Amino acid sequence: MQVEDLRRLIALAGHERVTDAAAVLRLTQPTLSRLLARVEHELGGRLFERDARGVHLNPNGALALAAARDIVDRYDRLRRDLADVLDPDSGTVRLAFLNSMATSLVPRLLREFRVASPHVRVTLRQAPTHDLLRLLADGTAEHAVLWPRPTGPHGWIPLQRQRLVLAVAPGHRLERRKRVRMAELADDDLVTVPTGFGFRTLVDDLYAADGLVPRVSFESEDLATVEGLAGAGLGVAILPDQQAGTSTVAVPLASAAAQRVVGLTWRSDRDLAPPAARFLDHVRAAGPYG
Repeated sequence: MQVEDLRRLIALAGHERVTDAAAVLRLTQPTLSRLLARVEHELGGRLFERDARGVHLNPNGALALAAARDIVDRYDRLRRDLADVLDPDSGTVRLAFLNSMATSLVPRLLREFRVASPHVRVTLRQAPTHDLLRLLADGTAEHAVLWPRPTGPHGWIPLQRQRLVLAVAPGHRLERRKRVRMAELADDDLVTVPTGFGFRTLVDDLYAADGLVPRVSFESEDLATVEGLAGAGLGVAILPDQQAGTSTVAVPLASAAAQRVVGLTWRSDRDLAPPAARFLDHVRAAGPYG
């Protein structure tokens, strides 16, 4: 049974004559009669009683009519709500991003998009990379700002190349150095994110390239917290340069691998809703963000 069948059932109940209802619905009388017979068969009982004056709802029909009105009303409301959400000029974009992008790249991205599309709403989610990919897969998010570039059916626009730096507390022996080699950190405690995070893998790889294993003192999922702990002298930290310098001193690393490229990704195996497509067009036109 389709929603239009329920609309016709409602019309028939309102007119009580098949001929009149058929005229309003622009159907032939036999077509409407067959539709009624099909609906009654599907629901398992008679809904109307026929007599010389036309058709009249019986108790089963009254129950079906109330349900039909509720279903049609909910369906129409759904269509209106979806139309609002999907309107490219005033709909909604679902954007997810790495926690470390919350105070730097994402605000700049959204500020410029708001200027270009002031009536489009953007809902936000923060998560680590593995959760961002899950949010994209199940449709909770339409776009994600993350690192590294995902494999599989994902589009990709590089947004920002981030240089990784050593973040040390003021007064640390390395704070005035122009460049630091990873080997020089062998005796320092490290504050970093937990194992399993993409950024932790990058940090571990930097140590491993010099034959080192980091001596981790504290772990936090939030890079701002990592920076604060390092600034309190509880260990050094390796951070994107945008995340260092609040309570720490940022010192460049000598390793060429001390960088990451953050980008915007989306599922390329499905169509984007109009507002999300508009957001993508904006990002493409805006180009890299430093």
